[in-house]
Amino acid sequence: MTDYILRAQKRELTGKKVKQLRTQGLIPAVIYGHDTKNENISLNLINFKRIYKEAGTSNLVDLNVDDEKSIKVLLKEPDFDALSNQPYHVDIYKVRMSEKLTTEIPLSFVDESPAVVELEGSLVTNRDNLEVECLPGDLVSEFEVDLSTLKTFDDVIKVSDIKIPSAIEVKVDADEVVAQVMPPRSEEEMAELDEAIEEKVNEVEVTGQKPEEGEEAAESKVTESAKPESDSKSEPSDKSSDSEAKSE
Repeated sequence: MTDYILRAQKRELTGKKVKQLRTQGLIPAVIYGHDTKNENISLNLINFKRIYKEAGTSNLVDLNVDDEKSIKVLLKEPDFDALSNQPYHVDIYKVRMSEKLTTEIPLSFVDESPAVVELEGSLVTNRDNLEVECLPGDLVSEFEVDLSTLKTFDDVIKVSDIKIPSAIEVKVDADEVVAQVMPPRSEEEMAELDEAIEEKVNEVEVTGQKPEEGEEAAESKVTESAKPESDSKSEPSDKSSDSEAKSE
């Protein structure tokens, strides 16, 4: 297992004041865990994005806060800013190596399906991760799903077909279908689909007719009191997780 090291600093700023951190290239975070007091910290945004891309949510990370001894943690999926798509808050779970935890491990779809390559079918995947329970030391980065077993349109890959280490307990129904291949649409089906779409387009009523001169004049009379106080867009809220709210 690869060693991932993430450095952090304790922070005093909370609530709306954390905007100051973000302007400095930092991201606010909260450490929490079983029998652990919530702790507010800040992370270098660039460093965090790199570690998160490599470790994801299923690899143990060594977290160093200031000069204290490093602790083993799992990163949770961060909250993202809707406009910039940059992470602006993250929860970090402190693990106990002797205590089982529940998390999600991603699925990695490998090889090619003969039903797709040779029969021109369409691959359908119903899951991209599996919820599991295990000791932190037994975590793996991903589960491989071999698509080469999908040779016909009748073949399916179930959860039970995935190779899972014995130390990991999967919390998903073993008979759930993870992947399968659907046959291509026939020319008749494609023609019916195009016809249905064309009919729906023709059913759409044309709206937005120009109002009468009197109506237009009446609607244009807007008093100053009815105008909004500001046209500036509000910034994304600094709403953090419940754990941070409790700590503040």
